[in-house]
Amino acid sequence: MKKRILALIMVTLFLNLTACNNSNGKTSSVYEISLSSDYDNSNEKSLSFFAMDTYMNFKAYGENAKTAVNEASALVEDLENKLSVTNPESEISKINSSANNAIKISEDTLALISTALDVNKKSDGAFDITIYPIVKLWGFTTGKYEVPNKEEILKNLEYVDSSNITLNKKEGTVTVPQNIEIDLGGIAKGYAGKKAAEKIRSMGIECALLNLGGNIQTIGSKPDGSAWGVSICNPEDSSKQLCRIEVVDKAVVTSGGYQRYFEENGKSYHHIIDPKSGYPAENGLLSVTIVDEDGMLCDALSTTLFVLGKDKALEYCEKYGIEAILMTDDKKIYVTDGLKESFSIIDHTSGYFLAE
Repeated sequence: MKKRILALIMVTLFLNLTACNNSNGKTSSVYEISLSSDYDNSNEKSLSFFAMDTYMNFKAYGENAKTAVNEASALVEDLENKLSVTNPESEISKINSSANNAIKISEDTLALISTALDVNKKSDGAFDITIYPIVKLWGFTTGKYEVPNKEEILKNLEYVDSSNITLNKKEGTVTVPQNIEIDLGGIAKGYAGKKAAEKIRSMGIECALLNLGGNIQTIGSKPDGSAWGVSICNPEDSSKQLCRIEVVDKAVVTSGGYQRYFEENGKSYHHIIDPKSGYPAENGLLSVTIVDEDGMLCDALSTTLFVLGKDKALEYCEKYGIEAILMTDDKKIYVTDGLKESFSIIDHTSGYFLAE
């Protein structure tokens, strides 16, 4: 049996920059940014570090930039300690081993679970943080990748149901029954970007770019006052940038089956699992990008809309006012109305085109 593990960057930034990939099975983003020669970069500070299973880079501009990026990175590392499903000392591990006992949780974990439950309800279960037993079967958290047998999947699907989670906001506790396990991997990086941005803004920084392994959070505009340009790669060839979105003070998060997957017996299996079937979602979507002020919401919804499929995803966007870019396997790109003026295709040889 032949297996191949690949994890690729979901987005790359454009500001005269170069992106590099590693090949260790983790999503990574390393950027080298060059500004125009007439720009005074004496107040520019950048910090690269590894957290939440990916490489991150925080770049800020201003008098307190160095302190800001250092404190923001420390905040992310603290969140990882609380939220990692594989850390036996984390709040998530304590919840997963609680066996129907109420567990006191931090405001961060409370906010994440609350948002996850809201998205779960609005999406009719397309986003479900109790998916962890299924994700473990596929090996996406352990690195022991394999296609589970159907019986194993059906057995563990019995434990995938967010309605089993009891969240007491007043008491700050969460309770889950025995065998119910949660994983915040589909939302945690977006929340980390959101909180890091809040920390940096609180220190008087009005211009920063936070790259959390492909989850992009911008603060203000570029130093020259123009919008940040974020490119989205071709989901069929992630070495090529396909389109571009210009943003100011927004988060940009992309989910796609090409980002992390393995191959077994000549077939690819990606990491975005449909909670209803227990198998990787297959519905014609190749890539979903969400643009919003709230990076946590972007993170959750990029996965949610990917699972829903094009038609239901567009309905969701219309109903809840979500701005998104969807790419399908018939090379169509669907862009919601609020993004059309800031969106552009940059590779016109790809065969992708804007859908009517």
